[in-house]
Amino acid sequence: MNKLIAVFAFLVLFAFLAILVIHVPRLDLTVVILVASGLGCWDLYTSCFAKKTDKS
Repeated sequence: MNKLIAVFAFLVLFAFLAILVIHVPRLDLTVVILVASGLGCWDLYTSCFAKKTDKS
């Protein structure tokens, strides 16, 4: 259930940022949003879907 909520929240955030890029078509804003979205995707993947290994 937590994974589902995390994915839903990320999709809502991505939809909001996509609307922002559509209505404010600036290259610098688009680049910042793409970088931030990429980092968000990486964080979502590593915290929810990557296999956790015990290195102790």
